[in-house]
Amino acid sequence: MSVELRRTLSLRDLIFITVGTVIGSGIFLTPGGVVRDAGSGGMALAAWIVGGVLSLLGALTFAELGAANPDSGGLYAYLKEAFGPLPAFLYGWTMFLVIGSGSLATLAAAFPRYVAAFVALSPATSAGSSVVVIAAVTAINVRGTRQSANVQAVTTALKVGVIVLMAAILTASGGGASQPGEWWPARVSPTTVMNAVTAMIGVLWAYEGWQYGTFSAGETIDPQRIFARGLIAGTTLLVGIYVFANVGYLSALGVGGVASSNRVASDAAAAALGPAAGKLVAVVILVSIFSAANGTILTLPRLFFAMARDGVFFSRLAVVHPRLGTPVAAIVSTALWSTVLVLSGTFEQLLTYVVFMSWLWFALAAAAIFVRRRRAPNAHRPFRTPGYPLTPIVFVAAALLIVVNTIVVKPAQSAIGVGFALLGIPAYRVWRARSR
Repeated sequence: MSVELRRTLSLRDLIFITVGTVIGSGIFLTPGGVVRDAGSGGMALAAWIVGGVLSLLGALTFAELGAANPDSGGLYAYLKEAFGPLPAFLYGWTMFLVIGSGSLATLAAAFPRYVAAFVALSPATSAGSSVVVIAAVTAINVRGTRQSANVQAVTTALKVGVIVLMAAILTASGGGASQPGEWWPARVSPTTVMNAVTAMIGVLWAYEGWQYGTFSAGETIDPQRIFARGLIAGTTLLVGIYVFANVGYLSALGVGGVASSNRVASDAAAAALGPAAGKLVAVVILVSIFSAANGTILTLPRLFFAMARDGVFFSRLAVVHPRLGTPVAAIVSTALWSTVLVLSGTFEQLLTYVVFMSWLWFALAAAAIFVRRRRAPNAHRPFRTPGYPLTPIVFVAAALLIVVNTIVVKPAQSAIGVGFALLGIPAYRVWRARSR
């Protein structure tokens, strides 16, 4: 059987993958928590802007790395080239056990929350609907990369169009009254700053996934030319969409209304347009979650495919179906483990694991750009990170700050994430011994 993936993804596909994979349930579930943690509307908006800027700095950094090394695996490939096979394996290991599979599980777990807007669900039925979401996107992606990319394009265009239209209507309605003190704190203190950093947890989870397009570089047409453009354009669009959506929520509900809501989009639409609008938004959110789950299963298994091809993961995962052209075993194994997580985990735990471990690896992967520049200063680079070295320095420093803050605020959950990573060391030794 062939071991090569087909290059079928265009610039449009990369943009839709980046935007569609990120916009899942976070922008609809977390704004209320962000306002509560930030303590004011203005600080909450600042958190969304800062989170977007950090994501864009990361995209600019990874764009150079990916354009120069357009292979499947994304950050795994960057870590392996810069720091060797063990750190790269540990990244892939944590992606499989926690980060990537946990992201898919989190999306699936959020799906029943909005199905419940139309029909009451028992705990068993709710869990079953989450499993159905994972099974559906798995079936789509097993059948072909081109087909799943088309599904991604349609669902992403639909949800982005509705979000932008809804944000415009909510902003124009301006029905939510806020007191002046709700927008900005009377004074900025160390506590205020710490609250803003804590608010970033929800923000960064909502932005989680902008890097997933890097996993599919090995399936991108003419990657040296379009990879960087797709990643940067998609991430830039995300920042604008998220900030605009939050302005709409705050305009419709006011700061207090957003802070007290766990379903901000539905509540804001219902407040501005009536109860029926809230149910319509629930439908859009279901489409959005499905789209993000599809984008995740379209990209994430390519990381495990790359690991297996290098002999450090289950060898079956490196097999590409000769007719369908997809890594079927890698896709199915990702789906199965995500199902285990969704049936056993909780939303808050998965959220903490994903953000904490993601940014730990982001810092290391971004640092790979310094290693590559030092080792090959005159090498051809199809794309150069603007503002180098400041751009990656700021990104790495911010990522490390987020990691340290998470350890301080939630030490138990952070310890679990680190424990998962350390479990990979003996596993790595076993796979390396078998591949020799």
